[in-house]
Amino acid sequence: MTRGSRPSTSAPPQVLVRGPLPRRRPHSRTPGFLLYQALYAPLVFARAIYKQLIVLGGMFAAGAEVFAYYEHLPALDATLASVSTITTIGLYVPNGGNFMTLNHTEAALLIVLIIISVGAAASLLQGTVSAVVTGDLARGEAERSLIRRMKGHVIVFGYAHLGRYVADKLASLGLDCVVVTRDPAAYEQLTKRKLLAVLEHENRPIVTLREANLATASTLITAHEKDPDNMLAILSARRLRPDIRIISVVHDEQLVETAKNAGADVVIPSSVSVGHLLALSATTKDLVGIVFSERVGTKEIAQFSVFRSSPLIGQGPSSLTRLAHVVGIVRNDELLRNVFDPALRIQEGDTILVFGDPSGLLELEKEAGAT
Repeated sequence: MTRGSRPSTSAPPQVLVRGPLPRRRPHSRTPGFLLYQALYAPLVFARAIYKQLIVLGGMFAAGAEVFAYYEHLPALDATLASVSTITTIGLYVPNGGNFMTLNHTEAALLIVLIIISVGAAASLLQGTVSAVVTGDLARGEAERSLIRRMKGHVIVFGYAHLGRYVADKLASLGLDCVVVTRDPAAYEQLTKRKLLAVLEHENRPIVTLREANLATASTLITAHEKDPDNMLAILSARRLRPDIRIISVVHDEQLVETAKNAGADVVIPSSVSVGHLLALSATTKDLVGIVFSERVGTKEIAQFSVFRSSPLIGQGPSSLTRLAHVVGIVRNDELLRNVFDPALRIQEGDTILVFGDPSGLLELEKEAGAT
């Protein structure tokens, strides 16, 4: 493709804004996360062990019935004897400790009660340790509750490489973000940092997107390492939310049109973006960015410092349009607001920000630094 011509399909499409803009986070979510975790801790603890408690309670009641029937004990004494026997504390010994004359049916019932109760107690202990020591259940419940209450957030689908940088940048911008990852270790790390994340259900993106609260999200960014995963996420999101804004990366530039047809509003080919940056950085040290657009093609943004011998001194910014478009002038560390003023003249020491093709930028670079 010649410079300045219409770009090929490897350039990303024009941005089409759908849905609400991402909502900036007014403050850290850590206090809210901790509050929800504290509120949900008793609830999730009860959920974790209620089955074992029911089993133990049933065993205590059954044991009390056995002792009341065979040992002829009052209700309270029978209950105490049941708890003492099942927990192996040994405060009460059936039949006065004479097991040779113990009723066989009573003995069989007590054996069954003790075996079942010991198993339930072991399970209860395990659930208690897991819930209290690690706090995983309360943390997960708090996270799900916060995600359900979010609105206008950004969902980052994929956290292996690109997604990590996307999520970090969104956090630095103060935007609400829910990260979707299929790596359990990454998910554990995110939740420990009090960041909102969802563990991806492989090959079930619709379920995952619902858990990430796509219904009230503003934007979905797909950043998986594999293009098929990104395509599946795009199709699933568009099915659930026809109005959601979707931004996707593709690693194979030939799939740009495929991603657009699947429903992506913005498609960024990673290979093309990185390739342009690497190649142009080799030709000029003043490159600061690249713009991809279907309307104007692929353009570069550069900055040049004007030296004492430069022929640009005394000229107006409009004189540079033969080489590039001036987008700003920095003078004394301040961005001039009157860059389109016909009376404005370029001075020594100015830094000029321009937008254009590499050929024009290289010539402008020479003129700005002429000796």
